[in-house]
Amino acid sequence: MVSLPQPSLLHSAVTVPCLCCRKGKDQFDNLEKHTQWGIDVLEKYIKFVKERTEIELSYAKQLRNLSKKYQPKKNSKEEEEYRYTSTRAFLATLNEMNDYAGQHEVISENMTSLITAELTRYVQELKQERKSHFHDGRKAQQHIETCWKQLEASKRRFERDCKEADRAQQYFEKMDADINVTKADVEKARQQAQLRHQMAEDSKAEYSSTLQKFNSEQHEHYYTHIPNIFQKIQEMEERRIVRIGESMKTFAEVDRQVIPIIGKCLDEITKAAESVDHKNDSQMVIEAFKSGFEPPGDVDFEDFTQPMKRTVSESSLSNSRGDGKSEPKFGSKSKGKLWPFIKKNKSPKQQKEPLSHRFNEFMTSKPKIHCFRSLKRGGAGPEDFSNLPPEQRRKKLQQKVDELNRDIQKEMDSRDALTKMKDVYIKNPQMGDAASVDHRLAELGQNIEKLRLEVQKFEGWLAEVEGRLPARSEQPRRQSGVYEAQNASGVNSCAQDRESPDGSYTEEQSQETEMKVPATDFDDEFDDEEPLPTIGTCKALYTFEGQNEGTISVAEGEMLYVIEEDKGDGWTRIRRNEDEEGYVPTSYVEVYLDKNAKGAMTYI
Repeated sequence: MVSLPQPSLLHSAVTVPCLCCRKGKDQFDNLEKHTQWGIDVLEKYIKFVKERTEIELSYAKQLRNLSKKYQPKKNSKEEEEYRYTSTRAFLATLNEMNDYAGQHEVISENMTSLITAELTRYVQELKQERKSHFHDGRKAQQHIETCWKQLEASKRRFERDCKEADRAQQYFEKMDADINVTKADVEKARQQAQLRHQMAEDSKAEYSSTLQKFNSEQHEHYYTHIPNIFQKIQEMEERRIVRIGESMKTFAEVDRQVIPIIGKCLDEITKAAESVDHKNDSQMVIEAFKSGFEPPGDVDFEDFTQPMKRTVSESSLSNSRGDGKSEPKFGSKSKGKLWPFIKKNKSPKQQKEPLSHRFNEFMTSKPKIHCFRSLKRGGAGPEDFSNLPPEQRRKKLQQKVDELNRDIQKEMDSRDALTKMKDVYIKNPQMGDAASVDHRLAELGQNIEKLRLEVQKFEGWLAEVEGRLPARSEQPRRQSGVYEAQNASGVNSCAQDRESPDGSYTEEQSQETEMKVPATDFDDEFDDEEPLPTIGTCKALYTFEGQNEGTISVAEGEMLYVIEEDKGDGWTRIRRNEDEEGYVPTSYVEVYLDKNAKGAMTYI
């Protein structure tokens, strides 16, 4: 019987220790997080310095504006005040503050150039270097992992071949011990066992070679490549730390460099303050305001016991006082006669306003709510603003009419200017061709005619709206017909020149206003207005708190009267009693219109 080597001897290969690949990878992850944190700290410091420079610039700008604000204006009374030593010192302080602001601008510029710009460039380089180092680290990590996978594959193949050799050996021994098996079958089993044994030996040799190669690669990885990469990362991190420390030092040096100049500015301010001479200023005031009059003499004694004409000494102080009293009375009286309507420091709203102006203010209070909701809905409405409530529509139409009238006035001014130019060209042909402006004059005429037609159209809509609204007092509304008269510009300029330059009303304008509109009480004017007729009833589905002007509060389940249905803006006008009426959201009520009021409709 043929003897073969024992299969257990094939397992005498060197055992592979556990590879800590994952542990090395974790270290790379930790270093990657730490270096990224270092870059974040650097960027945070850059942002801090940048905001500091912005603050310095803003502070310098505010200082310059402050200095400019209090500088004396040229050719003004303030220049005369700066002849005193105290005001000259103040002017010197303003000038020094301007230089002081300049030093803060220098701080901002130096910090921007020496810190912000340099660190920003360094951060970009640092990111590239960090990316390169970790790329090399990942590459080395992947290489050692690949070698580990090859070693594992070789080990598994060697293990498989050994098991196959064991099974072949056992089969051969079984066949050799069986007397019923032919010699040919035994020989075949022996050859198969030898083949498997040879394959196991080959796998062993390959596994041993792969193991040696892996151990060499692993040693080089952990003792050469990884330490070099870690050393480069450490040097990079140390350079970052040194760089941020140097930047902080520069941050302080930039401030320290301007301290001497700022000290000089403060010294100049102190010097200017020390130059203030109170005696000199007092003497200048005395020289400026001394009158040169002789003091009055003693008052003579007047004896009333003698029937004689009492006289008063010409040098008496009472005479000068009497003379002094008459002039203010006369001046005050004459001033009151000349300017009875001027009240300075009083806004035009405090003047007695015409009734129509007060009615406009009253009527436009409620449409503000609708204007807000119209803006919320978005989109362009119809030209005649028919999607708005009556009061809102009237206001919009009135604004449109006023706008068109202003456009007409502009076109007419342009036409008048061209007409004058044409007259000049006719009188002096060498200055230009008079026919060259005819086309423009014709164009202006067409524009004016179009604008007038537009005004008439909007005024028609406005008249229609005002006809549906409750009767109101006469409102001052510009009509297009005023432009057809020769004095159109004078009428239009009346509204523009309503105030005098000092903010007060002139006498002629106030008298004109009082002549046009009687100064009656606003509330009394509208107490006699006929209320709008009811067109149906409604039931409140929800409670609504009417906090805005023009709205009314309702309680859930309350029954009220409808006096104006929804015009498309989402609001319905209702009335509780003769004194309480207003608008509520249409979705808050269930409306029942009368049959003669556009049929019965329900809004839910």
